[in-house]
Amino acid sequence: MNEHTEVQTQLLTLIFAAAALLHGISGLGSTLVTTTALASMYPLSHAIVLVLFPSMLMNLMTWLVGGHGLWYNAVYYLKHYWLLALVSLVGGVIGAQMLLWIDSTYLLLLLAAVIAYYVISSLLGKKIRLPNTRASLIGAGLLAGIIGGSTNAMSTILMMYLLSISDDKNTIAKVGNLCYFFGKVAQIIVLREQIGALSAPDWQLIALLSAVSVVMLWLGIYLRRYLSQARFRQLILLIISILGVRVAWQGVTALLV
Repeated sequence: MNEHTEVQTQLLTLIFAAAALLHGISGLGSTLVTTTALASMYPLSHAIVLVLFPSMLMNLMTWLVGGHGLWYNAVYYLKHYWLLALVSLVGGVIGAQMLLWIDSTYLLLLLAAVIAYYVISSLLGKKIRLPNTRASLIGAGLLAGIIGGSTNAMSTILMMYLLSISDDKNTIAKVGNLCYFFGKVAQIIVLREQIGALSAPDWQLIALLSAVSVVMLWLGIYLRRYLSQARFRQLILLIISILGVRVAWQGVTALLV
């Protein structure tokens, strides 16, 4: 492993640690941060494959751990929100296929646009709520799945619907992570050849980032009652803004070549 790769690995480890800590504190946010970081170093499709398994582990843990226990969480949320999870899965399959069909330049610009929306709306404190109807559920779930499958930015769209079904942060976090998990299943289905082609160093990086993510996720869950969620989100917004500008620059320069 050369020095440049070691520096990249150390930087990614720090970013994944911070993102997992945020996920533990708030239940949301890690995938967008980590994907943006990786997309500034690797092609977007490769970045999404690398972040897939660490994110999937965090989604599964956030969905199932806590509350009334693993079995209750699995059965309860699947029973009540199966349709949202299903349309997220369908949208995820379509979105992941876009990674294979569409020039990554345009997907980078889409990711940059979603990041800009996420950052600006967070800074302004404005949250768009969709009506709690079946049409909104299907539309938001499908669109979130498509965007999530192609850019890993599912939360920015899905949150608009989740805010309409509950004001409880725990419910929003668990339903959101249920949908994110099925979005990852969709990516595994579509990108199985790319996953099979990963090199040994890639798997080593995935294993390291997965381990760091799980440890920091548990720490975030433990520290949830002590840390200021608002201050931590400000730090994450700063990090993702810098990374988002870099991703946008990559997309624009590639478009002009």
